[in-house]
Amino acid sequence: MRIVLLGAPGCGKGTQAPLLAKKYGIPHISTGAIFRAALADKTELGVLAKQYMDEGKLVPDTITIGLVKERLSQPDCKKGYILDGFPRNVHQAEELATFGNVDACVYFEISMETLAPRITGRRVCEKCGATYHISTHPSETCDVCHGHLIQRADDSLETFTKRMSVYEKETAPLIDFYQKHGLLKTINANQSVDEVSNDIVRLLGENHD
Repeated sequence: MRIVLLGAPGCGKGTQAPLLAKKYGIPHISTGAIFRAALADKTELGVLAKQYMDEGKLVPDTITIGLVKERLSQPDCKKGYILDGFPRNVHQAEELATFGNVDACVYFEISMETLAPRITGRRVCEKCGATYHISTHPSETCDVCHGHLIQRADDSLETFTKRMSVYEKETAPLIDFYQKHGLLKTINANQSVDEVSNDIVRLLGENHD
């Protein structure tokens, strides 16, 4: 089973991906993890990617696509994979179709009323990195190490607004792309983690092959 997860920042893809990977026995592949591995291994593409990242620039599609292609050629991807964060635009999706099959694109449909508080309410311990949400943990102290909880810059309203603008321009067109190819499966991401997980499995089926 080859799955693409699609949705706005904070919609729950990162939470559901490892659950699905365990359920279907296939690897969860995120672009962030691919970049980190390539940098650690100092591959040719990894070195190129690092040059852009060191300059604070976006890694070009050609390099990102090359890194994903390399990753999907590895033995653990023979049974399938879950792609999280790729493709990020229609060009990447078109290129993916040339070297990797997609059986379904799961679109996490979510309202701004749910999304904004979910993102801006996140807090992280500056000492141990444990994460919390002010809706369930109003304290400013970490339960794990008693460190101080802070809001990451990525979770500020200003940054969230910018990320949403990029998503609407670059990534949202993938909804139509996969719908036209008959691969789009939409789930209601406003629900709880368990409800979303159950809905995805209902849509994809219990088949592990």
